[in-house]
Amino acid sequence: MRAEIVTVGTEILLGQIVDTNSSWLARRLADIGVDLLYTTTVGDNMRRMVDVFSCARDRSDAVIVTGGLGPTQDDITREALAEVCGRPLGRDETIAVKIEHIFTSRGREMADSNLRQADVPQGATVIPPQWGTAPGLMVPAWPDGQTPPGRDRGCVFYAVPGVPAEMKEMFERAVAPDLVRRAGTTVTIRSREIKTWGLPESRLAEILSGRFAALESSDNTTLAFLAGEGVVRVRVTVKARDEAEAESLLDAEEALIRELVGDAVFGSGTETIESVCIGLLDAAGLSLAVAESMTGGLVGAWLTRVPGSSAVFRGSAVTYTAEAKTRVLGVPVEILEEHGPVSEPVAAAMATGARQLYGSNVAVAVTGSAGPSTQGSELGEAYLAVDIEGDVEVVRVHFPGDRERVRIFATATVLDLLRRRLQARSPHRAVEPSAEGRP
Repeated sequence: MRAEIVTVGTEILLGQIVDTNSSWLARRLADIGVDLLYTTTVGDNMRRMVDVFSCARDRSDAVIVTGGLGPTQDDITREALAEVCGRPLGRDETIAVKIEHIFTSRGREMADSNLRQADVPQGATVIPPQWGTAPGLMVPAWPDGQTPPGRDRGCVFYAVPGVPAEMKEMFERAVAPDLVRRAGTTVTIRSREIKTWGLPESRLAEILSGRFAALESSDNTTLAFLAGEGVVRVRVTVKARDEAEAESLLDAEEALIRELVGDAVFGSGTETIESVCIGLLDAAGLSLAVAESMTGGLVGAWLTRVPGSSAVFRGSAVTYTAEAKTRVLGVPVEILEEHGPVSEPVAAAMATGARQLYGSNVAVAVTGSAGPSTQGSELGEAYLAVDIEGDVEVVRVHFPGDRERVRIFATATVLDLLRRRLQARSPHRAVEPSAEGRP
C-alpha cells in the first residue's frame, strides 16, 4: 500500500511550530507495513490545499491529513476534501450533539462556529473525538466502483486533528486498523542504525559498495547513510512477515556490516558513544575520571546522561586555566611553561592527575583551542589523552568549524579513543582521527 502524509498549517511553513506529527506517523506506518512515499506541508489556503490533495489522490492509496479540522475560518480541510473527492458537505447531527455535550459537560458556552466541526463530506466515515472537539474523517477519494483504470485499489483520505495527542489517539484507534484491513496483508518494516566514528562518509560508502550492490535486487533489505555531528550511521531497513523475522534479518545484516567496517562501528540502535564506554568500563570493573579544559565539562555531561553511569564515573575536573591545571591536577608548572597548555605533555599530565585525584583506574583528558584565542596553538587543535592504569596514550587532532562544533567533536573523539582502548586493551594502539570534520 502506497501512503503519504499531508500536514496542514501556515504556522508550520512559517516555522512557528515544528511538525512532529509527520515523523511519528512515518514510524507508525512502517510498523504496520505501509510504504510511505511522500510527505507534504501546505498552508491554510483553499486552492493550494486542493492542488496538494488532488496530487496525493492520484498517486497514493492512503493519504493521512493532519490539521485544519478546528472551528475557525482558517480550518478548511473539510471543505478542501469535499471538493477534491466530489462529496458535498452535510451536517452530522450525531456529531453536533456530541460537540455540544462536550461543552456543556465542562460548563462552557459553545460558539456557533464549533458546529462547523460536524460538517462531513457525503459518504465519509466519522471518527468520533475522544479528547478534543474535532472529529476525524475517513473519506473515499472516489465513489464506490469508480476507481480509475490502472489502480488496484481506491484512495482514502484519513483526516485527523493536528494536536499531536489527539492525532495519535485517533490514528491508533481508527486509522491504523483500517489501513491494515485495506492492505490485506500484514507486513512488518523495521530499521536499525549501525553507528560509526572515525571514517568519513565517502570512505564508509567505498567499504560498503559491494554490500550495496548485493542488495540492489533485494525486496526486503535496503541500506542508507545518515551523517551528522561526526557520527556516520548506516541505516538498515528490512521488510518481513513478523517481528521475529525482521529482527533476524537486522541481526544478520548488522553482523555483515560490522565485519566489513571493523572497529569504526561503535554501536547500533539506541547506543551512544558514551553509553558504550560506560558499558565497557562496567564490564571490566574499571572506574573513570575526566579532566577537561576547552570542552568545559561537556565530556562529563555526556557521560552522566547515561543511566547508571554512577557505577563507574568518579568525577570530572574542569581546569580551564593553567593555574587550575597545576593546583587541581598537579600538572607541573615547568611542563606548562615549556610546552604550553595545548600540548601532548600537558594532556598526558592532566589525565594522570585526574586518575590520581579521583582514585580511578582510567582517566581521559582534553586540552585544546576552540577559539577565538589560540593560546599559542592552532585554532581547532586539540590533544586527547587516555590513561588506563598508568598507561597513557595521547593523540593530536584538528577540527574545523566554530567553537561549539570543535567542542562537540573533541568530546566524541576522546570517548571513541577510550572505547577503542577498552575494547582492544592494547596499550599503544594507533588511532588517527580525520581532519576532514568527521574525526
